[in-house]
Amino acid sequence: MTTSFDILGLNANLIEGLKKEEITEPTDIQAKVIPLALENKDIIGESQTGSGKTLAYLLPIFQKVDSSKREMQAIILAPTHELVMQIDRQIKLLADNSGIPVTSTAIIGEVNVKRQVEKLKEKPHIIVGSTGRIFELIKMKKISAHTVKTIVIDEGDRLLDRNNLSKVKDVIKTTMRDRQLMVFSATIKEETLKEAKALMKDAEIIKVADKTSVNPNISHIYLAAEQRDKIEVLRKLVAAISPERAIVFINKSEETQLTTLKLQHHNIAAHGIFGNASKEDRKKAMEGFISGKIQILVASDIAARGLDIKDVNYIFNLDLPEDPKEYLHRVGRTGRAGKYGCAVSVVTEKELSLIKKYERELDIEIQHKDIYKGTFVDPRKAKPAVKKDVNKNSDVKKKKFK
Repeated sequence: MTTSFDILGLNANLIEGLKKEEITEPTDIQAKVIPLALENKDIIGESQTGSGKTLAYLLPIFQKVDSSKREMQAIILAPTHELVMQIDRQIKLLADNSGIPVTSTAIIGEVNVKRQVEKLKEKPHIIVGSTGRIFELIKMKKISAHTVKTIVIDEGDRLLDRNNLSKVKDVIKTTMRDRQLMVFSATIKEETLKEAKALMKDAEIIKVADKTSVNPNISHIYLAAEQRDKIEVLRKLVAAISPERAIVFINKSEETQLTTLKLQHHNIAAHGIFGNASKEDRKKAMEGFISGKIQILVASDIAARGLDIKDVNYIFNLDLPEDPKEYLHRVGRTGRAGKYGCAVSVVTEKELSLIKKYERELDIEIQHKDIYKGTFVDPRKAKPAVKKDVNKNSDVKKKKFK
């Protein structure tokens, strides 16, 4: 693996900007994508959640943008409001840290289009947004697609599915034929690969092996409960641990709001991100969670796709996904940047088979625990087995959860 950004062809300002985020070595996907992207190659990139795909495409875009020109030069398409805002925050952070005056704006649907038109008058270099609204603004001639040199499709497995493909094609058709196209996703199905290749010129396909071993900085625990008691167990769990920042995962999007309301009823600083919430509510939820005002974020797998939030110290699974890879995606949102995290699943007797499946297919140990006097303990034992909060003491490592 490449050990330095220097030999990837990035300029010194970008490298210094990365150091301010304590990023000094490229990940596998970054090392493979960046040199090709700088050569304007069309790219299809597959790499697991949390592997650094966003910077893999942003760094080359930053290097190629002519910041002296007030014109739109790149479009990044993303499937959710939260992911759009996250990418836009990363662009602004990178611009600030590197001192490179690249500008951006976030464009999402279901909000006041007039306000977005005002932002676009500033001619941001990069536009991040939802496909439908971006195409609408291109038709209104508020986005100058003819100056766009790069299009990125983030979460390509969703944006190139049968529900979204035609809208993506509409946006691509408005740009010049020699523009660069890049598609990224944690998993790329054969049909997605076929559709992506059909849109490209001699696509470079980069697949970074999905390491089925989970981050060793994450400990895995399960608590047994009846289905009707899960919320109460979660309430006790939050009271016992008092996590600084935790994500609660449930399987059905439509149950997000109900779960959130139940937690709020117990005076827990929780907020949910769900499909029928207003864009403003979802924005407030994400900003509150990132700032620490909101302690618990409740989400389904769909709502949380692509989220990369720093310092999440706990993942709580109120429901379990059937696919072990989805479990990996969920728990991969903690234990980042060398910190330690913990994944706690609240399971019924019927769900124990899924716990065994995860252990077998992911080669991990998920320990059975109870809560006793505010700590995790081995079942039927009163002796505490873990300290309260993995992030309040940086020395609390995986072995402490055994």
